[in-house]
Amino acid sequence: MEDTPEAPESGLPKPLSAALSYVEDRHWEVAPGTWLLDDDGPARCSCGEQRCPLPGAHPTHPEWRGKASAGPGVVRRWWSEHPAASILLPTGRFFDVLDVPEVAGCLALARMERLNLQLGPVVAAPASAGQSGRRLLFLVLPGVVAKLPEMLRRLGWGPGRLDLVARGEGDWIVAPPSRVGQFGPTRWARPPSELNRWLPDAEDLISPLAYACGREAPPLRPPANQPAGVH
Repeated sequence: MEDTPEAPESGLPKPLSAALSYVEDRHWEVAPGTWLLDDDGPARCSCGEQRCPLPGAHPTHPEWRGKASAGPGVVRRWWSEHPAASILLPTGRFFDVLDVPEVAGCLALARMERLNLQLGPVVAAPASAGQSGRRLLFLVLPGVVAKLPEMLRRLGWGPGRLDLVARGEGDWIVAPPSRVGQFGPTRWARPPSELNRWLPDAEDLISPLAYACGREAPPLRPPANQPAGVH
């Protein structure tokens, strides 16, 4: 796995170089996030919250989306002021994300490659709040959040049965090489390149992703008034 796509300039600090590559090469908007402080004991979030659920991986301001920018000059200023800030990429604008557990994601990714499916960039990242373990984040065309329940229903999966989440408008992902809590840096499982400049539609990826997540799904429980084994 790779930390960042090819940087536009050499000799720059990694976070700044990566943020510039996202705005200059992909024309994605970015925003600076919090960062980790590890000069005294265990790493902690720059926000100051002792039990921060996303240390080093969340916005620094409630209006962060309105301040996100694809301007190289703005990006240089942000990371000159806070060189260790994490890189946040807003979802719902240039892409949405299908978020799955890392093990299931790797299984699905291998199957997609065998099927020669068009794939976009894929991020390997620590879990967001309310999740556990590491995750794979598949970048897809915007609009998947509203469509995901029906896509899964057509595949036979009811609401909440799979650990498969769509992330769109109002959300964000933490881009490589940002450090997140105790789980280390985010990395690219498939980095941005000329080959994946055009993002896939979620419809093309949902079947292998649902299949892989379904292998880990808990069995259905019978209704409380119906004994197990009775159908």
